[in-house]
Amino acid sequence: MTDAPKADPQQTHVGSQWKHARPLTACRFDPSGKYVFTGAEDNLVTRWDIASGTATPLAAHDSWVRAIAFTPGGDTVITGGYDGRVIWWPAAADKPEPLRKLGPAHNGWVRALAVNPEGTRLVSVGNDNLVKLWDVADGRLVGELAGHESHVYNVAFHPADGTFVTCDLKCNLKQWDLAAGTPRRDLAAAALHKYDTTFRADIGGARSIAFSRDGKQLALGGMTNCSNAFAGIGNIAVVVLDWESGKQVVQYEAKDKVNGLAWGLRQHPDRFWIGLGGGGGGGWFYFWKDVPMGAAPKESTTAQEFFKFKLPDSGRDLDLHPDNLRLAVAHADGNLRLYQLHKKA
Repeated sequence: MTDAPKADPQQTHVGSQWKHARPLTACRFDPSGKYVFTGAEDNLVTRWDIASGTATPLAAHDSWVRAIAFTPGGDTVITGGYDGRVIWWPAAADKPEPLRKLGPAHNGWVRALAVNPEGTRLVSVGNDNLVKLWDVADGRLVGELAGHESHVYNVAFHPADGTFVTCDLKCNLKQWDLAAGTPRRDLAAAALHKYDTTFRADIGGARSIAFSRDGKQLALGGMTNCSNAFAGIGNIAVVVLDWESGKQVVQYEAKDKVNGLAWGLRQHPDRFWIGLGGGGGGGWFYFWKDVPMGAAPKESTTAQEFFKFKLPDSGRDLDLHPDNLRLAVAHADGNLRLYQLHKKA
């Protein structure tokens, strides 16, 4: 019997790739790992069968789709678009048609969605500065949470404590109690936001967000050292917070000051973080070692990657397969590429 391969970032290579007609904007594996769902600039959501490469379109949005979430069992996929709509779909149907449409769910872009671990509540965030809670079973609005003063960029559920966190354009974070629908505390990732006095514009927002698997850390990806908000010139960075104290543990950076943003972020069970870079400096994977949990949080602590991998084109979203050996990347060149994290067979 052949032993299962082990993840080795230095063996990263392209395993499969499929071309879409327009640049891709988002990607997520379904919980079973059988499919990858993508969003694209032609307003389509596409389901890709990993074994065959078969593409099945899901058409109902009127604009780009950036937000994709699943119910825990994977029966339902929920998508959110820049058209303000949130749509429920049967994930595995031969010809998926919308089960439910909310439109507009937000006044402006729906930037991110998240379903709680129990599968009962959906959280949506968007450009109207609001956080909204929806009943997953019937689509009923059960809460509208105000408090952010700028566009809300991302949302993530803690894996165990019944709360979730949201991050806005200025990288102000709020932890919310799901059951009560009330805020618990405010946090910040200040390094990922800047006000450009020349163009009089803010640039920031968590372009990627993820809890560590044990729930003890929260990581947020974006841009730091921005010198031109209009052109998006700055460096890839990831800020990691200690969840209990809310203090910064480390700021991950690239050894080479690559222009771009951290568009994707996942923690591997082998205790390293995977970041996806995309922008003027091209596409990159960055692999950063975990900071030991016993280390005292220090806001000045920075760390660079132990390995990086050049991608064929800029990446816009990333997800880690349930087998922890494959990465999906939605590329700006329209290709969905699956990368293997182990030696070629």
